[in-house]
Amino acid sequence: MKTTAFITGATSGIGKATAEIFAKNKIRLILCGRRADRLEALKQTLGEITEVTTLQFDVSKRSEVENAIASLPDNFKNIDILINNAGNAHGMSSIQEGDIDDWDAMLDINVKGLLYVSKAIFPQMIARNSGFIVNIGSIAGKEVYPNGNVYCASKHAVNALNKAMRIDLNKYNIRVAAIHPGAVETEFSKVRFKGDIEKSDAVYKGYKPLQAEDIADIIHFVVTRPYHVNIEDLVVYSTAQASPTIMNKN
Repeated sequence: MKTTAFITGATSGIGKATAEIFAKNKIRLILCGRRADRLEALKQTLGEITEVTTLQFDVSKRSEVENAIASLPDNFKNIDILINNAGNAHGMSSIQEGDIDDWDAMLDINVKGLLYVSKAIFPQMIARNSGFIVNIGSIAGKEVYPNGNVYCASKHAVNALNKAMRIDLNKYNIRVAAIHPGAVETEFSKVRFKGDIEKSDAVYKGYKPLQAEDIADIIHFVVTRPYHVNIEDLVVYSTAQASPTIMNKN
């Protein structure tokens, strides 16, 4: 029986790269995101090598999440792997100067969105006594850095929820793991700096950052271990990065 993977935030970055490597390995895909045009393009491309369906919804909207997952066609309803990848950083201000709308967006997407999607998928994994949940965290979930405040708090929450899921779902034979990347060259910084290209480009200059494909390759490795093996927590840096704030730039 074919393995089915559900990937949030699949239209760019790590989510898209994960969809691509999964497709090459004939994993059936449920690709989720907010941008319908990108979802359709992925469905057309990856649909040539594996079965693909798409769901357009915002993970921070509980009703959208529940309705989208309930609408899955019968041949996609049994989800073996959940990749909780959707997430965003908004702004980079000190906590006293932070924008409350930015705080709401990060907590709604990074924490509540992960919970909404997971809650909708837990029951079928519990019923089958199997499944694998991979939560994409961040080094921001391991260390707090200047001006990271609420984003770091949201990713610390992901780290805690990953541990909580592993404990609470253990009796149902469900594997739970987290991958915490350092700087990955994606659209992430463009969103964080709200379209300021000079600032977002500067994040990745002077060294070789991680690529989305690097993390996707690791995700594929983690989910394809023998079922008795659970690689439960991984921090991944580029060689040039020693901590959230220490980079060997030339």
